[in-house]
Amino acid sequence: MRQPTIRDVAERAGVSKSLVSLVLRGSDQVRPERREAVLRAVHELGYRPNAAARSLSEQRTRTVGVLLNDLRNPWFVDLLDGLNSLLHDHGLHMLLGDARLNRRSGQDLTRPFLDLQVDGLVVVGTLPDPAALGPVAARMPVVVAGAREPVPAGVDVVAGDDERGARLVTEHLIALGHRRIAHLAGYGAVGELRRRSFEAVMRAHGPAGQAPVEAGDMTEEGGFRTAVRLLSRPERPTAVVAVNDIAAVGALSAAEELGLRVPEDLSVTGYDNTSISRLRHLWLTTVDNAGHEVGRRAARCLLDRFDGAGGAGRIQLATPALEIRGTTAPPRTGGVPDPATAT
Repeated sequence: MRQPTIRDVAERAGVSKSLVSLVLRGSDQVRPERREAVLRAVHELGYRPNAAARSLSEQRTRTVGVLLNDLRNPWFVDLLDGLNSLLHDHGLHMLLGDARLNRRSGQDLTRPFLDLQVDGLVVVGTLPDPAALGPVAARMPVVVAGAREPVPAGVDVVAGDDERGARLVTEHLIALGHRRIAHLAGYGAVGELRRRSFEAVMRAHGPAGQAPVEAGDMTEEGGFRTAVRLLSRPERPTAVVAVNDIAAVGALSAAEELGLRVPEDLSVTGYDNTSISRLRHLWLTTVDNAGHEVGRRAARCLLDRFDGAGGAGRIQLATPALEIRGTTAPPRTGGVPDPATAT
């Protein structure tokens, strides 16, 4: 049986072949009724575009490389969902690569994508050497999502507003009456922004000595070890602000091991509003870092570059929101909520 062609689709829909091509490329320059007629004809005929032939004619592969710093980070799931939804709407497909695995095997992080001739690259998370993206950015559009390190000229950056998010969660604990609040800090520019914001809020509300900061590696095990050290002090904190949800899970485990009840004896907060934080037996107070929105904005930056938008790289920050759940409450001792600090 002969496979239907683009000419067959055009005849069935009563339009030109060029208009069918526009619809299949996801163009927004087609009237809705004509788009519907083309899509209906495609469905009725069972037409499948010849991707290889189209790539040759357009000199594009219709693929986007996505390099993740660490596939184990659950926040990336929401980001990838937002990224893929908009790319898919425009007929583009993602090719995923694990930067952590490539580093361990000594591979060039971006070489596979260059070899596959992807149309653009989205880097998700913090890379050890963002400057290495310079040669790649000279050959294709590059967007960095979810990180705040300095990047080469012409590279767009999309991330959450980490300073605002850390301020929201710290002020929430202060409004509950907490004054001895500790921070499980992270690394990289994102970790630094969250730490600085936490410290600034604590300085504004009391002595700096009431706000110990312990550096960690943003993992559950690291959060556990760091929280054990903090909670074993003679004047233990009544609340812990973790740099992310994974470290917060470690802090919850440390509290349980030390016989502390959450939130009665200790309030714990995370960051990123991952699926982990929404598990019913955790129900973690956290900051929604707008992962889905960050992904969609990253895709839009890439599409704008495809359409010829050049110039210097842009920085876009998505607005975070506080998600109050079951791991925070007023301290049993140490003061009462201050209405002047309530948000």
